[in-house]
Amino acid sequence: MNPEILFFDEAIRRTRIDPDSRLLDDLIWNLRDNLGATVVVVTHELASIFAIGNTASFSTPRAGTMIAKGDPKELLAHCTDHRVRAFLTRGEEDGQKSDAEKSDVKKSEGSHG
Repeated sequence: MNPEILFFDEAIRRTRIDPDSRLLDDLIWNLRDNLGATVVVVTHELASIFAIGNTASFSTPRAGTMIAKGDPKELLAHCTDHRVRAFLTRGEEDGQKSDAEKSDVKKSEGSHG
Protein backbone atom coordinates (compact mmCIF):
# COMPACT_ATOMS: atom_id res chain seq x y z
CA MET A 1 0.00 0.00 0.00
CA ASN A 2 3.04 2.28 0.00
CA PRO A 3 4.70 1.73 -3.39
CA GLU A 4 8.08 3.21 -4.21
CA ILE A 5 7.33 3.17 -7.95
CA LEU A 6 4.03 3.69 -9.80
CA PHE A 7 3.85 2.61 -13.43
CA PHE A 8 1.23 3.98 -15.86
CA ASP A 9 1.18 2.42 -19.32
CA GLU A 10 -0.79 4.52 -21.83
CA ALA A 11 -3.23 5.53 -19.09
CA ILE A 12 -5.12 7.98 -21.31
CA ARG A 13 -5.83 5.39 -23.98
CA ARG A 14 -6.69 2.62 -21.52
CA THR A 15 -9.12 4.72 -19.46
CA ARG A 16 -10.61 6.35 -22.56
CA ILE A 17 -10.44 9.71 -20.82
CA ASP A 18 -11.02 12.75 -22.98
CA PRO A 19 -7.81 13.70 -24.82
CA ASP A 20 -7.59 16.73 -22.53
CA SER A 21 -5.50 14.80 -20.04
CA ARG A 22 -5.18 17.44 -17.31
CA LEU A 23 -7.41 15.49 -14.93
CA LEU A 24 -5.26 12.38 -15.16
CA ASP A 25 -2.05 14.43 -15.05
CA ASP A 26 -3.26 16.06 -11.81
CA LEU A 27 -4.11 12.65 -10.36
CA ILE A 28 -0.63 11.36 -11.21
CA TRP A 29 1.00 14.44 -9.60
CA ASN A 30 -1.12 14.03 -6.46
CA LEU A 31 -0.28 10.34 -6.14
CA ARG A 32 3.39 11.10 -6.61
CA ASP A 33 3.37 13.86 -4.01
CA ASN A 34 1.21 12.06 -1.45
CA LEU A 35 3.05 8.74 -1.69
CA GLY A 36 6.52 10.14 -2.30
CA ALA A 37 6.80 7.62 -5.12
CA THR A 38 8.69 7.64 -8.38
CA VAL A 39 6.24 7.68 -11.29
CA VAL A 40 6.94 6.10 -14.66
CA VAL A 41 4.48 7.02 -17.40
CA VAL A 42 4.43 5.46 -20.85
CA THR A 43 2.51 7.81 -23.12
CA HIS A 44 2.26 9.27 -26.58
CA GLU A 45 0.25 12.25 -25.29
CA LEU A 46 2.36 15.37 -25.82
CA ALA A 47 0.39 17.46 -23.34
CA SER A 48 1.16 14.94 -20.59
CA ILE A 49 4.80 14.63 -21.57
CA PHE A 50 5.32 18.36 -21.16
CA ALA A 51 2.99 18.75 -18.16
CA ILE A 52 4.25 15.98 -15.90
CA GLY A 53 7.52 14.80 -17.36
CA ASN A 54 10.82 15.86 -15.86
CA THR A 55 12.78 13.09 -17.58
CA ALA A 56 11.74 11.52 -20.86
CA SER A 57 13.46 8.77 -22.77
CA PHE A 58 13.00 7.95 -26.42
CA SER A 59 13.82 4.66 -28.05
CA THR A 60 13.76 3.25 -31.55
CA PRO A 61 10.59 1.33 -32.36
CA ARG A 62 12.17 -1.91 -33.54
CA ALA A 63 15.37 -2.33 -31.55
CA GLY A 64 14.31 -0.41 -28.45
CA THR A 65 17.65 1.40 -28.43
CA MET A 66 17.56 4.63 -26.43
CA ILE A 67 18.21 7.61 -28.68
CA ALA A 68 17.55 10.47 -26.24
CA LYS A 69 16.93 11.09 -22.57
CA GLY A 70 16.30 14.28 -20.62
CA ASP A 71 13.82 16.97 -19.70
CA PRO A 72 11.21 17.03 -22.49
CA LYS A 73 11.37 20.82 -22.85
CA GLU A 74 15.16 20.71 -23.07
CA LEU A 75 15.01 17.91 -25.63
CA LEU A 76 12.55 19.94 -27.68
CA ALA A 77 14.87 22.93 -27.57
CA HIS A 78 18.21 21.18 -28.08
CA CYS A 79 17.93 17.58 -29.32
CA THR A 80 19.34 17.14 -32.81
CA ASP A 81 17.86 13.69 -33.46
CA HIS A 82 15.20 14.23 -36.12
CA ARG A 83 13.03 11.38 -34.77
CA VAL A 84 12.81 12.94 -31.32
CA ARG A 85 12.09 16.39 -32.74
CA ALA A 86 9.43 14.96 -35.08
CA PHE A 87 7.74 13.22 -32.15
CA LEU A 88 7.86 16.25 -29.86
CA THR A 89 6.60 18.62 -32.55
CA ARG A 90 4.27 16.12 -34.23
CA GLY A 91 5.42 17.21 -37.65
CA GLU A 92 5.25 20.98 -37.20
CA GLU A 93 7.10 22.69 -39.99
CA ASP A 94 10.69 23.72 -39.26
CA GLY A 95 10.77 27.26 -38.01
CA GLN A 96 7.44 27.02 -36.21
CA LYS A 97 7.57 26.88 -32.45
CA SER A 98 5.63 24.33 -30.45
CA ASP A 99 3.30 25.41 -27.63
CA ALA A 100 6.00 24.50 -25.08
CA GLU A 101 8.56 26.66 -26.88
CA LYS A 102 6.10 29.56 -27.17
CA SER A 103 5.33 29.29 -23.46
CA ASP A 104 9.05 29.33 -22.60
CA VAL A 105 9.59 32.39 -24.81
CA LYS A 106 6.69 34.23 -23.12
CA LYS A 107 8.07 33.35 -19.69
CA SER A 108 11.56 34.56 -20.57
CA GLU A 109 10.22 37.74 -22.16
CA GLY A 110 8.11 38.42 -19.08
CA SER A 111 11.09 38.05 -16.77
CA HIS A 112 13.12 40.62 -18.72
CA GLY A 113 10.46 43.26 -19.12
